[in-house]
Amino acid sequence: MVKKAVCIISGGMDSALAAKMAQLEGFEVIAVHFNYGQRTQNKELVCFRKIASSVGASQNYEIDLPFFGQIGASALTDTSIEVPTGGIEEGVPVTYVPFRNGIFLSIATAIAEKHAAQALFIGVVEEDSSGYPDCTEAYITQMQTAINLGTKKETVLEIRMPLVTLKKSQIVQKSLELGVPLEETWSCYQSEGTACGVCDSCRLRLKGFREAGAVDPIPYV
Repeated sequence: MVKKAVCIISGGMDSALAAKMAQLEGFEVIAVHFNYGQRTQNKELVCFRKIASSVGASQNYEIDLPFFGQIGASALTDTSIEVPTGGIEEGVPVTYVPFRNGIFLSIATAIAEKHAAQALFIGVVEEDSSGYPDCTEAYITQMQTAINLGTKKETVLEIRMPLVTLKKSQIVQKSLELGVPLEETWSCYQSEGTACGVCDSCRLRLKGFREAGAVDPIPYV
């Protein structure tokens, strides 16, 4: 029997590596992407399609979630809130989208149940991340328990988070080793043409490449 994995792919470096690891483990990859009104939605979608193709995804799901824009409360989905550019701050930043990963995992679970998948891959990073509460190992583990309680008896899903304890520099190194197309990934929170280089996400990405002794292939201002 072919083993299947639903991979949540944002278009960023972390989820691209997680999907590549799923492919190399012999999973048939079912790729899932969410358009939730984020500032760089169009660029992320383009990157998702290229990443999904690179891992030979058997099926792509592009899910629209416009209600995030209605909720607002995040600099990623509400243009009246500025994206911070002064460096990484303590606590939960304003770029946190309320319960985003919980919602993403719930929808991905429905897709996994449809395809009788055995695993769900998500590229969360706890150790070297922006401080989002829905990117922690403890949270994802509890979600796995809840998901398996709330699905059919024959549905037994393992949520895989292969990057959760890695630093960004290790993610860069691993991606280069495994041939992840980093030039087709995007991390910037606020620009779709040329990455700003100063938002939290750009700073983390650039720091990771610098510490890995590598050059980031995407353009920056």
